[in-house]
Amino acid sequence: MNHLLTFLAASAFAAPAVAQVAADPSQNCLHISTSFDLTVHASYTETIPLFGPEGERAWAGKHWNPQFVYPRPAKDVEGAVFVVQHGPFHAAWVNTAFDIEGRHLQYVYFMADLMVTVIDVRFKPISPNSTAVHVTYTRTALTLAGNEHVIAMSEGDKSAGKEWQQGIDAYLDSRTPTHEP
Repeated sequence: MNHLLTFLAASAFAAPAVAQVAADPSQNCLHISTSFDLTVHASYTETIPLFGPEGERAWAGKHWNPQFVYPRPAKDVEGAVFVVQHGPFHAAWVNTAFDIEGRHLQYVYFMADLMVTVIDVRFKPISPNSTAVHVTYTRTALTLAGNEHVIAMSEGDKSAGKEWQQGIDAYLDSRTPTHEP
């Protein structure tokens, strides 16, 4: 099912791009992967919901506002489809893997005539109150015009780990009652 959803979505968005790419075979659409690691200071059970589109609202800031198409009401599940505004662009997202037992989440999002992004998130409990998280962004331009966007987004991905770490830490700290002496 996962591969079918990904294939169907990619086919729908990539079709217009094929003609543009084929028009100049000397030019290639870029394909760039960037990874980062962070540590969430919470159990795996508390950590994994923070990486679903609904759970991410708690720490990601005002710019993260997924609008669910499926399911309704919104719920973090495999097969969820939602749209997100990325600056002037609209992106259609699909949750292609939400495997809690396998400690793996994956999202694919499409920006028509620009790029496809795969976000792969893997978890490893390292203590009862700490979870290692490895995130890989793989971005592929759909058109030659999309190359600039892939480059810019991939550059931003290099600092995303620090931003995610700060956002998650601030959220977790806000939930933790402080004991003053």
